[in-house]
Amino acid sequence: MLVLLPPSEGKASSGRGAPLKPESLSLPGLAAARAAVLAELVDLCTGDEDKAREVLGLSEGLRGEVAKNAALRTAGARPAGEIYTGVLYDALGLASLDAAAKKRAARSLLVFSGLWGAVRVTDRIPSYRCSMGVKLPGLGALGTHWRKPMAEVLPEAAGTGLVLDLRSAAYAAAWRPKGEVASRTATVRVLHAPTRKVVSHFNKATKGRMVRSLLAAGIAPGGPAELVEALRELGYEVEAQAPAKAGQAWSLDVLVAEVH
Repeated sequence: MLVLLPPSEGKASSGRGAPLKPESLSLPGLAAARAAVLAELVDLCTGDEDKAREVLGLSEGLRGEVAKNAALRTAGARPAGEIYTGVLYDALGLASLDAAAKKRAARSLLVFSGLWGAVRVTDRIPSYRCSMGVKLPGLGALGTHWRKPMAEVLPEAAGTGLVLDLRSAAYAAAWRPKGEVASRTATVRVLHAPTRKVVSHFNKATKGRMVRSLLAAGIAPGGPAELVEALRELGYEVEAQAPAKAGQAWSLDVLVAEVH
């Protein structure tokens, strides 16, 4: 099972660990694309601060994020699972999983990123600010920048089992499973059961809890149909729509009674 996650806008501080070692990151086929984004982002943020804020879409109150990006090469690095925070990651609760579930998380979870492309939760990275929606002056739109290297690397990373795609639209645009991989991919919406309306905040929390439930139970479904069965056994109310034709992903709706 491979679970595709969005990053979080807010991130924990880098801490005092050893600095980034780009060669240590998973998915080495993304190394050249990562190096290009890192170089331009650091260059941008060591120059005109106001221009950097404009490019990155940062408010005056987030001015400090520019300096953070300027120091990416020397800042302390921590496991990505500790860097990413926010509603989904709070609900996922990686730190409180038992040892076996943590190993499953290390194998299964892949976090998409405007800067790194995609990383495992065990990859050591510094805190940064660079969303997939950013358009860098030299490289252009990051979603477009990542499409070719992702298309070359991700099908192999997907293995032969389920691909559970929980990414938001901006990050999903960087890689869309195709062909045989798409046929064993499931995307998820979280709906308010009484109204069938898509929920926002509770969407992230539900997805985090859902992944935690699978990891804690040691369940690795082989495909979307098995995922639906597993989630129902874990107490989730799920409606599934199989693809109309080959080469398309399954669509799953997880229904929740409360909207927080």
